[in-house]
Amino acid sequence: MKVRVVGAGIVGLACALRLREAGHEVALVAADRPENTTSSVAAALWYPYRALPEQAVTRWAAHTYDVLKGMLDSPDTGVRLRTGRELFRRPTEDPWWASAVPTLERVPPAGLPTGYVDGLAFPAPVVDMKAHLAWLLNRLYALDVDITWGRIRHLDHALADVDAVVNCTGLGSRELVHDRTLTPVRGQVVIVEQTGLDEWTLDQSDPRQLTYIVPRTDTIVLGGTAEESDEDDAVRPATASAIVQRCSALVPQVAGARILGHRVGLRPARPAVRLEAEEHADRGLVVHCYGHGGAGVTLSYGCAADVVRLVSEHASNGR
Repeated sequence: MKVRVVGAGIVGLACALRLREAGHEVALVAADRPENTTSSVAAALWYPYRALPEQAVTRWAAHTYDVLKGMLDSPDTGVRLRTGRELFRRPTEDPWWASAVPTLERVPPAGLPTGYVDGLAFPAPVVDMKAHLAWLLNRLYALDVDITWGRIRHLDHALADVDAVVNCTGLGSRELVHDRTLTPVRGQVVIVEQTGLDEWTLDQSDPRQLTYIVPRTDTIVLGGTAEESDEDDAVRPATASAIVQRCSALVPQVAGARILGHRVGLRPARPAVRLEAEEHADRGLVVHCYGHGGAGVTLSYGCAADVVRLVSEHASNGR
């Protein structure tokens, strides 16, 4: 099959890679280079955040967990496995996605900071997105995937001269396929120097003002926000100060860390991830794969596996 993938965030790149590895002839077109996508802003802690439906998300997340874990021996992928804690201010049941992680333990009372009454501890992949997106792009070039930078405004244009299109445009699907169920969720983070921290910490007690500290090899990501229907991509100094204050109070090891940068991204939230195939009579197949909320990294390779299956089924049916 000749397949065109539209979009160069983590989901689009993963889909293009898996399709090419499956033997399809793949081209990729995107309005933004990977380093300018929302994926590049992500703290990229494996965690099924703001993504449904539960059963499918658990399956995609578990698959992606295994794929990322398999990359640990390749430093250029930017993937590390780090243990961390999610903290709660009230007793909490195990999450619905618990089966996607190999181990999930309760934080003992002695390990809970003041003000918290419950917590979960588990190992999770953390991905340095600058490194991982570059690694994916280099893999695609090495596999002779044709890559073009430019905006596709109509699916008819994307379907020209190919058998199938995979739509991985995230929020861009509001215009490309007129999907009004997509909602931007603004996220702002602060990048600070690495202070020797090796465990991540997460607190979602306030759903709009999240607190998360995610260590990478050379930096630490401090977050964050989840502001629905807010499309302002400018850094807000007051928000940045509040993020640093919350994170420093929860993890004193980052207090006073030198600030290296600020980033803002818009998560593509949707009532449910859209991953489905549409037959376009006399024009070809369109597979939609977008609406991953705050879990693009977490679901990327699992969703890519389903995309390959849908395209390959179409090919085997001789359509």
